[in-house]
Amino acid sequence: MSIIPKHFCNPDAPPSGNGDPMSFVIEHDEWNHQPHRLPKDSKIKMGEIYGVDPYDGRRDPSGRSSWAQKVFFAYKTPANDWRPKLAKTESVAEAAVAIQALMSPDIYDVGFQPLTVNFKDETGKNTPYTHDLLLTFQTGHRRLVFVRYERSLRKPATERAIQAILDATPRAAADDMIVVNAGDYTRQRRDNLFRMFKLCATPDEEADAIVLRTMHVHRSIYVMNDLFPRAGIEQSRVFQACYRLIAARKLIANLDHVIWEHSRIGLMG
Repeated sequence: MSIIPKHFCNPDAPPSGNGDPMSFVIEHDEWNHQPHRLPKDSKIKMGEIYGVDPYDGRRDPSGRSSWAQKVFFAYKTPANDWRPKLAKTESVAEAAVAIQALMSPDIYDVGFQPLTVNFKDETGKNTPYTHDLLLTFQTGHRRLVFVRYERSLRKPATERAIQAILDATPRAAADDMIVVNAGDYTRQRRDNLFRMFKLCATPDEEADAIVLRTMHVHRSIYVMNDLFPRAGIEQSRVFQACYRLIAARKLIANLDHVIWEHSRIGLMG
């Protein structure tokens, strides 16, 4: 297997005698303005969802966290005969990476928390690690995905841990592994990907074809707003078609900015 680097106030506090407002400040907040670390909580147990296949990852990431935003969503792939299936991710960045893959026509399946391995950390202790994602392409190529923020990726200890995880991963598990910088998925990029994913779930092939043909005929169109009077269909359908065509890589736009009627768009290639 090869690795491809990529790199306030306390309302319960008693009032002080001198009325000093600072007497209400929790000691923790005087020096640490980050959210309090919450104690571990049990996993969220999802009941059966009618028409949706259950989550089948090796690890359930749904426990309470002080810093990570867990994301649950339903998705469809050719591997599952396009039946809805439940996905659980450790963070919004991980969800964005998965959703971007799911919208690619090259993807056959996406596995969430697909494999747990035990690797030796720097102290020699056996430590379990569960891979974030497993992408299976239409060609049969399988790729593990390691998602982490740049601040962590820059640490030599993280590099050594990644190599140890790679060495502990069975060669039959995947053909290669990539490291994805979660910082590349800005908040606006994530929001755009989530909207694309939602709109792709409600296809409108007629609108997509009309918008794409209009873009080819009127080569001078640079802003989405210019499409509305030329497409000949409702503005809402044009707007949604633009999102789907960007997801399909037939139109191009800056995903790190809000995609709206004043966004610059163009034909891919």
